[in-house]
This record gives sequence, structure tokens and C-alpha cells, in this order.
Amino acid sequence: MVERKMRSDATRNRAAVLAAADRLFSESASGSVVSMDDVAEAAGVGKGTLFRGFGDRAGLVQAVFDARIEALREAVASGPEPLGPGTPPRERIHAIMEAIVRAKLANRQLVLALEDSATGRATGSLFESTPYRWIHGILVDVVGQVSPVVDRGWAAHILLAMTRADLLDHVVGTEGMPEAQLLANVRVFVERVLGERQD
Repeated sequence: MVERKMRSDATRNRAAVLAAADRLFSESASGSVVSMDDVAEAAGVGKGTLFRGFGDRAGLVQAVFDARIEALREAVASGPEPLGPGTPPRERIHAIMEAIVRAKLANRQLVLALEDSATGRATGSLFESTPYRWIHGILVDVVGQVSPVVDRGWAAHILLAMTRADLLDHVVGTEGMPEAQLLANVRVFVERVLGERQD
């Protein structure tokens, strides 16, 4: 009975923390100013609860972002066209790239905070994170289906480099590029990376 109550409390605390963090990042002009203290106070929990549940700030930010894009991850992993495995590979790469760009633009402050946290960590990096390795692995597989010539691993890294939040934020926020033009540019570059059609 006590163990069940502890699990229930932990579940409730986690939900409260994620909801509070999501709100703070949404309302913040810059995700980098949202601290663990801010989140703990907004969620009504102790700071130790955050560290026990999420490890560090990067882990918390990652959890909030993962919750926001869960539907996208499921669509890429096992959904129907145009994101799912049944899509012709070249079209699937274009769809995945567009979906990533749209998701990062829609969650710009959160992803900026996530990438900033990953860069500043003493161990590991953005490229070693589980979400990055997951989408990189999918792109490696699909690029291999499109072009036997291109180095699949390198090509997948180059494609994902186009979706860095700091780059997207600069191009759209500072340079003022319309989202439609950005997506068109990404599509052109993807074609260049993949090379000529083999069919």
C-alpha cells in the first residue's frame, strides 16, 4: 500500500513538473532563462524531486520536448505515409525533414534550450543523445535505400545539421526568411545530398 502511494505521488509529481516546465518554456522569451528553481516553484515540488526524476536540466528539457513530439515520433516509427516506413524512401526523407523543421520552429525556445543544455554538458553531446541517435539511425537506413553511393551516416548527419534550432532561429527570426521558403530550400538541399534518382 505504501509503495503504491509512493508510485502514485511520483507519477503525480512528474506530471506536475512537466506541465509547469511546458508552461514556463512556452511563456519565456528565451528558454535559457528558465531554471530548475523556477520549474520546482511553479510545480510545487522540491528541487530534489526534479533531479531525482530527470537527472539534470537537460533531462527535464528533453522530457518536455519528447512529450510535445510523441505523436511525430510514433508517425515516423510506425505510422502511415508520408512519414511511416511504407513510404517510398526519397519521399519519406523529404517528409521527415519537413516534419523536423516544422516541429523545431513550433517549439523554438524549448529546442534552443535543449541544444544549449546538450552542448554545455560535461559528458555526452547532442549527437550522442538518444533522440538524435534514433532519428539519425532512421535516416541512415532510408538514405541507404535511396543511394548506394552516398555515405549514409555522413549524409544523415548533414541532413540533420540543417535542422539545428540555432540555425533555424537565426534564418527565420533574424534574417526573416518565410517558413515556406525555408522548407523549399531544405527540399532542394536534400535532393542535392541524395543525388540523382536511380530509377
